[in-house]
Parts: sequence; C-alpha cells; structure tokens
Amino acid sequence: MALPRLLTAVAACAVLAGAPALADEIQEINLQFRTGDLGGALDHANRYLAQHPKDARARFLKGLILADQGKTNDAIELFTGLTEDHPELPEPYNNLAVLYASQTRYEAARNALETAVRTHPNYATGHENLGDVYAKMAAIAYGKALALDSGNAAVQTKLTLIQNMLGEQARKQAAGKPVPGASPPAPAR
Repeated sequence: MALPRLLTAVAACAVLAGAPALADEIQEINLQFRTGDLGGALDHANRYLAQHPKDARARFLKGLILADQGKTNDAIELFTGLTEDHPELPEPYNNLAVLYASQTRYEAARNALETAVRTHPNYATGHENLGDVYAKMAAIAYGKALALDSGNAAVQTKLTLIQNMLGEQARKQAAGKPVPGASPPAPAR
C-alpha cells in the first residue's frame, strides 16, 4: 500500500456520471494531474470547487493532487471531510489509510480501512490494503518480540516471511507494475 495506489485511482475519473460539461471539466483536471501538471490541476480544481463545493469527485481528485504534491496533511484534511460528508463511500477512507500508513500511523490506517470495508464489504482494494496494514503491524510486533528475545527462531522466521512479502510488494511498485486502485466516488451532488 503506497501513494502510487492513489494515482491508479484517478484512471476511473474518466467514467463520470452527471452533466457532460461538469464531467468534461473534471476530466480536464484529471488529465492535467495525470500528465504531471500538479499546480495547474490544483488551480483548476480549486476554481471548479469554488463553483461546485460539494462535488465529491472533484474533492477526491483534489485530495489525490495534494497527496502527490506531498501535502499529506492537507490531503488528510480533505479526505476526512469527504468521509464526514459521504460516510457511505469507501474510497476516501481508503485514501486516508494510505496517507496515514505513509506517516507510519498504522492504527489510524487500520481504523480507516475497517470503516471502508464495513461500508462496502465487497471493496477488494480496502481488504487488500487492510491486509498490508496488518502485515506491517505484524512485522513491527515481531520485531519488538525479537528485540526482547533474540534467540526465538519462530519469531525470526515469521518476521523474515513478512519482510520478504512486504519487500516483494515494494519491488513490484518500484518496477512500475500496476497496483489495483480505488475508484473515485461518484455520488449525486
């Protein structure tokens, strides 16, 4: 579970419901974002949101832009607002979890993901990310156990297995292999 997973979520922004003009504008913001024009995309999103402040898709996209710009706290604030305004949507919880995990706030990430999968039990990305968070939390716990009992071979084996699993995920992401992402929300305005 890494920030590139956020980027894959944007691809689904092209399939938008609602008025064609509004969808076109969000698609333009999405295109700016995907082509790396983060400043332009953010400015465009802000102008759009000034006219349509409740649009969940635009807010979601703005959160992705902020996260990609490294403005993690601003993105967290935005996704938190989306969860408050649209508690039925799992995607903002998922993206909150990704951001919390990037800050090593694994309990907060776990809580957000548990809410996402409670909201939508069939949300595969949420379940996958929850598994990743549990694996990271297990690695931390096994590391602490090993620090307390360095001769415990069973703990060392478990820690090695989890580190290898987590390392394989990192290698795939670094190689640019696609990681499944969340679809952006599309509630009625």
